Amino acid sequence: MTTAPYPDGAGYVRGRYVPIAEATLPVTDWGFTRSDVVYDVVHVFKGGFFRLRDHLDRFERSMEKRRIHPPEDRAAIEAILHRCVALTGLADAYVAMVASRGRPRVMGSRRPADCENHLIAYALPWIDVVPKDVQARGAHVFVASTPRVPDASVDPTVKNYQWNDLTSGLMEAHDAGFDTAVLCDAQGFLTEGPGFNIFVVRDGRVTTPDRGSLRGITRQSVLDLCAELGIEAAVEPIPRSALDHADEVFLATTAGGVMPASRIGTRILGNDRPGPISTRLKDIYWRKHDEGWHHTPVRYQLAEAGE
Repeated sequence: MTTAPYPDGAGYVRGRYVPIAEATLPVTDWGFTRSDVVYDVVHVFKGGFFRLRDHLDRFERSMEKRRIHPPEDRAAIEAILHRCVALTGLADAYVAMVASRGRPRVMGSRRPADCENHLIAYALPWIDVVPKDVQARGAHVFVASTPRVPDASVDPTVKNYQWNDLTSGLMEAHDAGFDTAVLCDAQGFLTEGPGFNIFVVRDGRVTTPDRGSLRGITRQSVLDLCAELGIEAAVEPIPRSALDHADEVFLATTAGGVMPASRIGTRILGNDRPGPISTRLKDIYWRKHDEGWHHTPVRYQLAEAGE
């Protein structure tokens, strides 16, 4: 669409569609003051959502676990996501759905049940967690000293904005000249990084952590591809020491897909380039996108609806 009204991004806030710069929250919203929010992100590739149903399923589970219930039902949320993309006219987009606790209906209340829950959604031009040029040479991944918040404190399967530990790890990585970071838990097992799952390849076998991690949609896509290709894969405990013996490491996220690494801490993997299994999975992941894998066409005609 060449005449889309909001090509820089579109938002849905308090029942209105607005340019992304106008998609704002009151400073008293608990989503802002307490990070009392759940969210999900789905990508649009060549005019279609990828695994939209799976993202909506996970978003619904997250809302239920945190007892956040905006007035929009699932069908309405899906329609809002379509219209946000339609208002941008983007063929490739980063699309978020957010459920916030909101503001208390009773001034000064500290009861979560007193808050007016609400939905926010927005679509932006495509975002890569690891830039494409870095993906091409392989990401340099720092193993942070900051431990991941315990699963018993913050459920990592509920996608949330509690990122203090992840952000601290990312600052460590940047201070040391790395592209990004991965965190371990207090027991020394691998968890995840800021916005991605991590995979370790050893002797042709692919593994990903069973703790401290979001059950990523792209993670599941990788596991599906491994099953299809006859590559042994498992979700299991991975000690920090496994990185010292890994043949390959790669990252996986909605915002970037399968992203190979070429360095992990002080180790240079292979020839300081993406490994063969990582590269194969990345290539097949995007090829299957081209073939229409889990593709839901964006309903661009919704941009014509009244503002």
